[in-house]
Amino acid sequence: MNKKIALVTGGSRGLGKSTALHLAQKGVDVILTYHSRKEEAEAVVAEIEGRGARGVALQLDAGDCSRFAAFAAQIQTLLHDRWQRKNFDYLVNNAGIGLNAPIGEITEAQFDQLMNIHFKGVLFMTQALLPLMADGGRIVNVSSGLTRFSLPGMAAYAAMKGAIEVLTRYLAKELGPRGILANVVAPGAIETDFGGGRVRDNAEVNAQIAAQTALGRVGLPEDIGGVISALLAEENRWITGQRIEASGGMFL
Repeated sequence: MNKKIALVTGGSRGLGKSTALHLAQKGVDVILTYHSRKEEAEAVVAEIEGRGARGVALQLDAGDCSRFAAFAAQIQTLLHDRWQRKNFDYLVNNAGIGLNAPIGEITEAQFDQLMNIHFKGVLFMTQALLPLMADGGRIVNVSSGLTRFSLPGMAAYAAMKGAIEVLTRYLAKELGPRGILANVVAPGAIETDFGGGRVRDNAEVNAQIAAQTALGRVGLPEDIGGVISALLAEENRWITGQRIEASGGMFL
């Protein structure tokens, strides 16, 4: 039986890195993408291989749709040369950036950048890769708790994630005949360098969030990687088109 292969965008750090390592621990081989942090991506590959799985890091701007056809061709060649396969099994659309700006201050350039990475990029990346996905595969798109609760300054970012949640339901419906599951994982506040590391590095912000979270602390990347890998697992055969919030019970 072929080993499973996952493609994780934005896998050099944070949630993507945690997901890649959780998958490797389960024996899943991982192709990860990175934007500019080549050394960090290669370090993650070394950790993946240290857990007994195969890893490959590829550079990609997840917001540049003009590159996706060439990227899909690169994946096709890699699958043939490295795995002697025509397809891969799991797609995790995780790559992203943050923006904290009040509605009155959001610029069109900021909006376009968010849209290109968080919505347009996800849609057309998935479209480009679908011919290479195995029937019975899995897609997990990363959203945010901010689609359920509202924090000032996060309107544009959260709106893109809301679009992803709708898109995911349509993916589940349209890909159902191929047996492909599509779900959303929506993290709450996580201690990473995302958004300049504000949640991780600002003690006051961290404490405020912890006080509003049922489990009494801010989330860690490892909390999310485990959820994503569980949704991708073979044991999950009957969950699709769903939004799974992984926030520790934030703002209940």
